Amino acid sequence: MFYHKEYIRPRYEETDQMGVIYHGNYITWFEQARSGFFRELGYSYKRLEDEGYWIPVIEVGCKYFAPAKYDEEVYVKTSIAAHSGVRIELKYQVYDVETDTLLVEGFTKHATTDKNLRPISLKKKAPELYKLVITCFENE
Repeated sequence: MFYHKEYIRPRYEETDQMGVIYHGNYITWFEQARSGFFRELGYSYKRLEDEGYWIPVIEVGCKYFAPAKYDEEVYVKTSIAAHSGVRIELKYQVYDVETDTLLVEGFTKHATTDKNLRPISLKKKAPELYKLVITCFENE
């Protein structure tokens, strides 16, 4: 299975009053990791958009096990959890770098669309990208 690790050093501004990372920031980290995932595949968001493909988020979820804290480095492990011709689901796992403890697990579901947000089939419209997605998923 292909996955990408995105390393993040939490900033002070990302903490809440309790001194831990504010829960909403994990969604931002998911986006950062997703960008890194596609970039590592050779399909940066810029390339996707330049070729006329968009992958808007249609659902997001997150489960918290333990808090990340200021200046304690984490990594977000990103992989493809499911796919179809017109939808992709990515899975995210946030780990503490020092202890390798799973802190947070989440997902995002995406439609594949053209720039006008009309659904498209990657299999038909972007076979090269579809092949990469299939390969990432099938190597599990």
